Amino acid sequence: MISRRSFIGATTAVGAAAAIAPQLACAQEAWTDEIPLWPGTPPGRGNPRGPEKLGGEGSGYGAVSNISTPRMRVYRPETPNGRAALVAGGGGYFRIQLWKESSPIARWMQQRGYTVFELIYRLPNDGWEASAPFADAQRAMKIIRTRAAEFQVDPERIGIMGFSAGGHLAGFTALQPDRELYAGADQYERVSARPDFSVLLFPVVSLRKPFDTTRTRREIVGEKPSRAAEDAWSLDTYAAKDAPPTIIFSAADDPITPPAHGITLFQALVEKGAPVELHIFEEGGHGWGLGKQGEILNLWPEIFENWVTKRKFKS
Repeated sequence: MISRRSFIGATTAVGAAAAIAPQLACAQEAWTDEIPLWPGTPPGRGNPRGPEKLGGEGSGYGAVSNISTPRMRVYRPETPNGRAALVAGGGGYFRIQLWKESSPIARWMQQRGYTVFELIYRLPNDGWEASAPFADAQRAMKIIRTRAAEFQVDPERIGIMGFSAGGHLAGFTALQPDRELYAGADQYERVSARPDFSVLLFPVVSLRKPFDTTRTRREIVGEKPSRAAEDAWSLDTYAAKDAPPTIIFSAADDPITPPAHGITLFQALVEKGAPVELHIFEEGGHGWGLGKQGEILNLWPEIFENWVTKRKFKS
């Protein structure tokens, strides 16, 4: 386990990027420690060189890349409510938007009693194979469930949440929790990676035409993939009746992942009889995180909270 103090020292070596944005510094104060996902070298091909990079203005404050040590940041609430969530920021699988996406909602949830695990996953653009981020998400879910009692978490109340490419990652983990992406035999591999609920925000769902313009598609399947590859990494391919309860949020004016992505998955899950809910806001664009004060869109965390507390979840 890595303490927050040691992380801050590491980012200072990268370039003191944490000092760029006060909001990012506040988010750092909210998490207490970090949990590495793998003992030693992570599985899968890849070997990024040098320290992690924390992006500044122009690339998104708090956007991390060049990741060689996948891990989770732990946001512990003062009074745990028994629920937990693994949260993944987006960034097209070439960076992870922490300050804009995953860190603010982690803090919001922490203040309401959730134990939150912010996922810092490996990126194909850093040289890792395409399956690496998905292996990291599976492993993270298993670690959280195995250590649930330690965090005062109900092992049947552990969800996953993701934004954009992170939404693709979260959705794939929810719909394919048993996919064999790596070989493992330690104590964490005795439990399921299946989340008990799934929250997808402006997610990348399909890699097929006409949705073939995303950076996510290029990073995962390349410039000229086969139809089989597109299908294999599109979320709606795996819609099933036993999918975890899912809630999807989109904005009608999103130019990167228009709401048709979310609608595609919503319809596929409805056809299978899976529990799913979809919310499309009139305005918001892409990458809105918590949203801005005064926007209707910034009500989404409350909508999520009402949805998750009123459901009866069953693993």
